[in-house]
Amino acid sequence: MTETTVWKAVAIAAPTIAFIVVALFAISFVVSTLLGLPPSLGPPLAVQVLGGAMVATGLAIAGWVFRYRSPADMVVSTCITFMKLFRRAPITEFSGRTELLVVSGPQRYVRNPLYLGVIVMVFGWALVGGTTYVLLAAIVILLWFWLILIPFEERELRALFGDQYARYMESVPMLIPFTKRARRSEHDQG
Repeated sequence: MTETTVWKAVAIAAPTIAFIVVALFAISFVVSTLLGLPPSLGPPLAVQVLGGAMVATGLAIAGWVFRYRSPADMVVSTCITFMKLFRRAPITEFSGRTELLVVSGPQRYVRNPLYLGVIVMVFGWALVGGTTYVLLAAIVILLWFWLILIPFEERELRALFGDQYARYMESVPMLIPFTKRARRSEHDQG
């Protein structure tokens, strides 16, 4: 992709992703209100401090991910994946994707480190504020990533990168670090 194409895709994808996030939180707020859930969980200070540490950890994970892949490239590939998912386009459709498989940095510990960072950050935010609808949104985000987005993306990456990605999947856990015993292979060398 040319730099102009990347920035056009970012200009379209970034507001779309922001809209989805805002809509998710708005829906979580409406659902928690309709269910009559208390607006605040009233967590003790120790839980709020833990939440703050989780937000910082999630931000640190995201920053680490961005050392190995630019935010613009990630937004573009996320947009392409979303378009394939929502249009039900063939997984093998490349759609102009030219990125390399990144298996170094945080990707050595989990295949989806940015999603892990987002999940940790949103759960931390729920603990800091003690807000019921944010906790509900965190649960929905976790389920969206775990049950829909990650399985789709992994089928797509398997189609794009073939056996290289299959070997990577075998030795690196999907979302929770240290849940698989990593095997030394060529992807561990980075």
